Amino acid sequence: MAHGSMMMDPICLVENHKSQLTVNPQALKILDNISQPVVVVAIAGLYRTGKSYLMNRLAGQNHGFHLGSTVQSKTKGIWMWCVPHPSKPNHTLVLLDTEGLGDVEKGDSNNDSWIFALAVLLSSMFIYNSMSTINHQALEQLHYVTELSKLIKTKSSASSGKIDDSAEFVSFFPDFVWVVRDFTLQLKLNGCPITEDQYLENALKLIPGNNPQIKKSNMPRECIRKFFPRRKCFVFDRPTNDKELLFHIEEASEDQLDWNFQVQSKNFCSYVFENAGTKTLREEITVTGHGFGILVVAFMEAINNGTVPCMENAVTSLAKRENSAAVQEAAQHYSELMTQRVKFPTDTLQELLDLHAACEREALAVFMKLSFKDDEQEFQKKLVKTIEEKKGDFMLQNKEASSKYCQAQLQQLAKPLMEKISRGAFSVPRGHNLYLEEMKKVEQSYKLVPRKGVKANEVLQRFLQSQAATQESILQADRALTVTEKNMAAERAKNVAAEKELELQRQKQKEQQEEMEAQEKSFKENIDQLKKKMERENETLLREHQKMLEHKLKFQEEMLMEGFKKRSEEMNEEINQLKEEIERTRNNSPSIFSKILEGACCVLLSVLPWVPKKFGALKTILG
Repeated sequence: MAHGSMMMDPICLVENHKSQLTVNPQALKILDNISQPVVVVAIAGLYRTGKSYLMNRLAGQNHGFHLGSTVQSKTKGIWMWCVPHPSKPNHTLVLLDTEGLGDVEKGDSNNDSWIFALAVLLSSMFIYNSMSTINHQALEQLHYVTELSKLIKTKSSASSGKIDDSAEFVSFFPDFVWVVRDFTLQLKLNGCPITEDQYLENALKLIPGNNPQIKKSNMPRECIRKFFPRRKCFVFDRPTNDKELLFHIEEASEDQLDWNFQVQSKNFCSYVFENAGTKTLREEITVTGHGFGILVVAFMEAINNGTVPCMENAVTSLAKRENSAAVQEAAQHYSELMTQRVKFPTDTLQELLDLHAACEREALAVFMKLSFKDDEQEFQKKLVKTIEEKKGDFMLQNKEASSKYCQAQLQQLAKPLMEKISRGAFSVPRGHNLYLEEMKKVEQSYKLVPRKGVKANEVLQRFLQSQAATQESILQADRALTVTEKNMAAERAKNVAAEKELELQRQKQKEQQEEMEAQEKSFKENIDQLKKKMERENETLLREHQKMLEHKLKFQEEMLMEGFKKRSEEMNEEINQLKEEIERTRNNSPSIFSKILEGACCVLLSVLPWVPKKFGALKTILG
């Protein structure tokens, strides 16, 4: 994406018109042109609490997202602003400003829940903006977080056992930042100074008791702690005490703002820039701009179809697009490398095939890095087929270059011979021997020409065949030779021609063998890189599960320490199921790998037809 186009104005990404949420096609076009990884920061909170102003500061601008100075909500739907990331090179910062929650003029309050859920699903850092203090009322207003388990699915099929699907939210939910605006309290607890983070964690502690009201009050606290393992809090003073200036805060210069607010704002922005990570999905799948657009469409289609957005389905939709792009990029990389490295004609076919193998290896590494969820090796097969076709084109170019070069060289070397034939220089007694001597000089000189390429022998053979009639004519016209000598000379010429033809056939057989071995190398390289990719993905999955387990164990311990023994014990089933999943992943990996590789072998053999001639059984290949 060009630098100029990255400095676009904010645009509505998800429109909210008459309680109907729709994706803005123009916003998708912008995202489709962003090939860089994206860092997505979303903000949500009650309407008229200054969310847009805070997001403008993240963009380094006073103007951008619309601000309002009345009691009416200004932002509708979800607005997007794509800017160059200030501290991560080659990354785009995507800021999402959401419609204010709890707007009294809103017709359908369900849209609040969907917008909140979308902001969580789409972001790598989720900012919740509230006013004054984190108290009972503020937490009640954050009831949307308790609805996420009804509005988001992790997997397309229901999980086995009693464990709720939301148990895996922690594996892909964003960082959670609570921003408290116009904060006037002292950061103290029991008379001791505390940090902003301690203030948040203390507010999120569960209230003892079993009555329905307390349970309801505890739900948002518990959900935030369960779903968002990384939490941060910032408190802001009022930007200014000048009421008139507040009405037009976007016009205020920095020196007109309260000093504490300036410091707090800079600290907040620095934290976001340094800690908001690249948007990733489960198993550390990196999301680019156009990938982000696919996610938006997938989630919105689910909502508008009356179903629940599912992360697994969204990843599947994204994989199809990204894997197709990965094939194109890898194939293009192969072509560029070959074009840079090959010099036609190559001295031998093997030289070209060695270049091909090196370039294919690098291209395949590009594909393996960019692709994901190619479970049936559909896209790897497309890449192999494409590279085979491109290899065929390079081989054809090599043959044509060799043929053209050899013909030109031979024509130049044979020029004196042709001139003598034209002058009748061999129409004399013993002329046939003179002709053979001249032809031998041509062949010897031709043999010394460097880098003639794969068509060298064939071009020479065709030249000799074209001269056969001339040689026969000179032989029969040579009066110094007897009939017997002529017959013997003709037989020798016939034997030499047959031997050269046999030599040409041996060369073709050798080259065919080299092509077969090249496909064998290609096959092995594909299987080897696929196996290494699966091992890396398995390690990533184990790390992800381990992080989930650590978070759940920490939460369980906290529940116990805070006096919620029953709630702590209820976590056991969830924790044990995750431990079993980790154990299965460790123990079953070899057999799963074997099955996948066996399937991959069958897929790749369909586009590498010569390989089966070398390998009789898949066990040999996998070994």
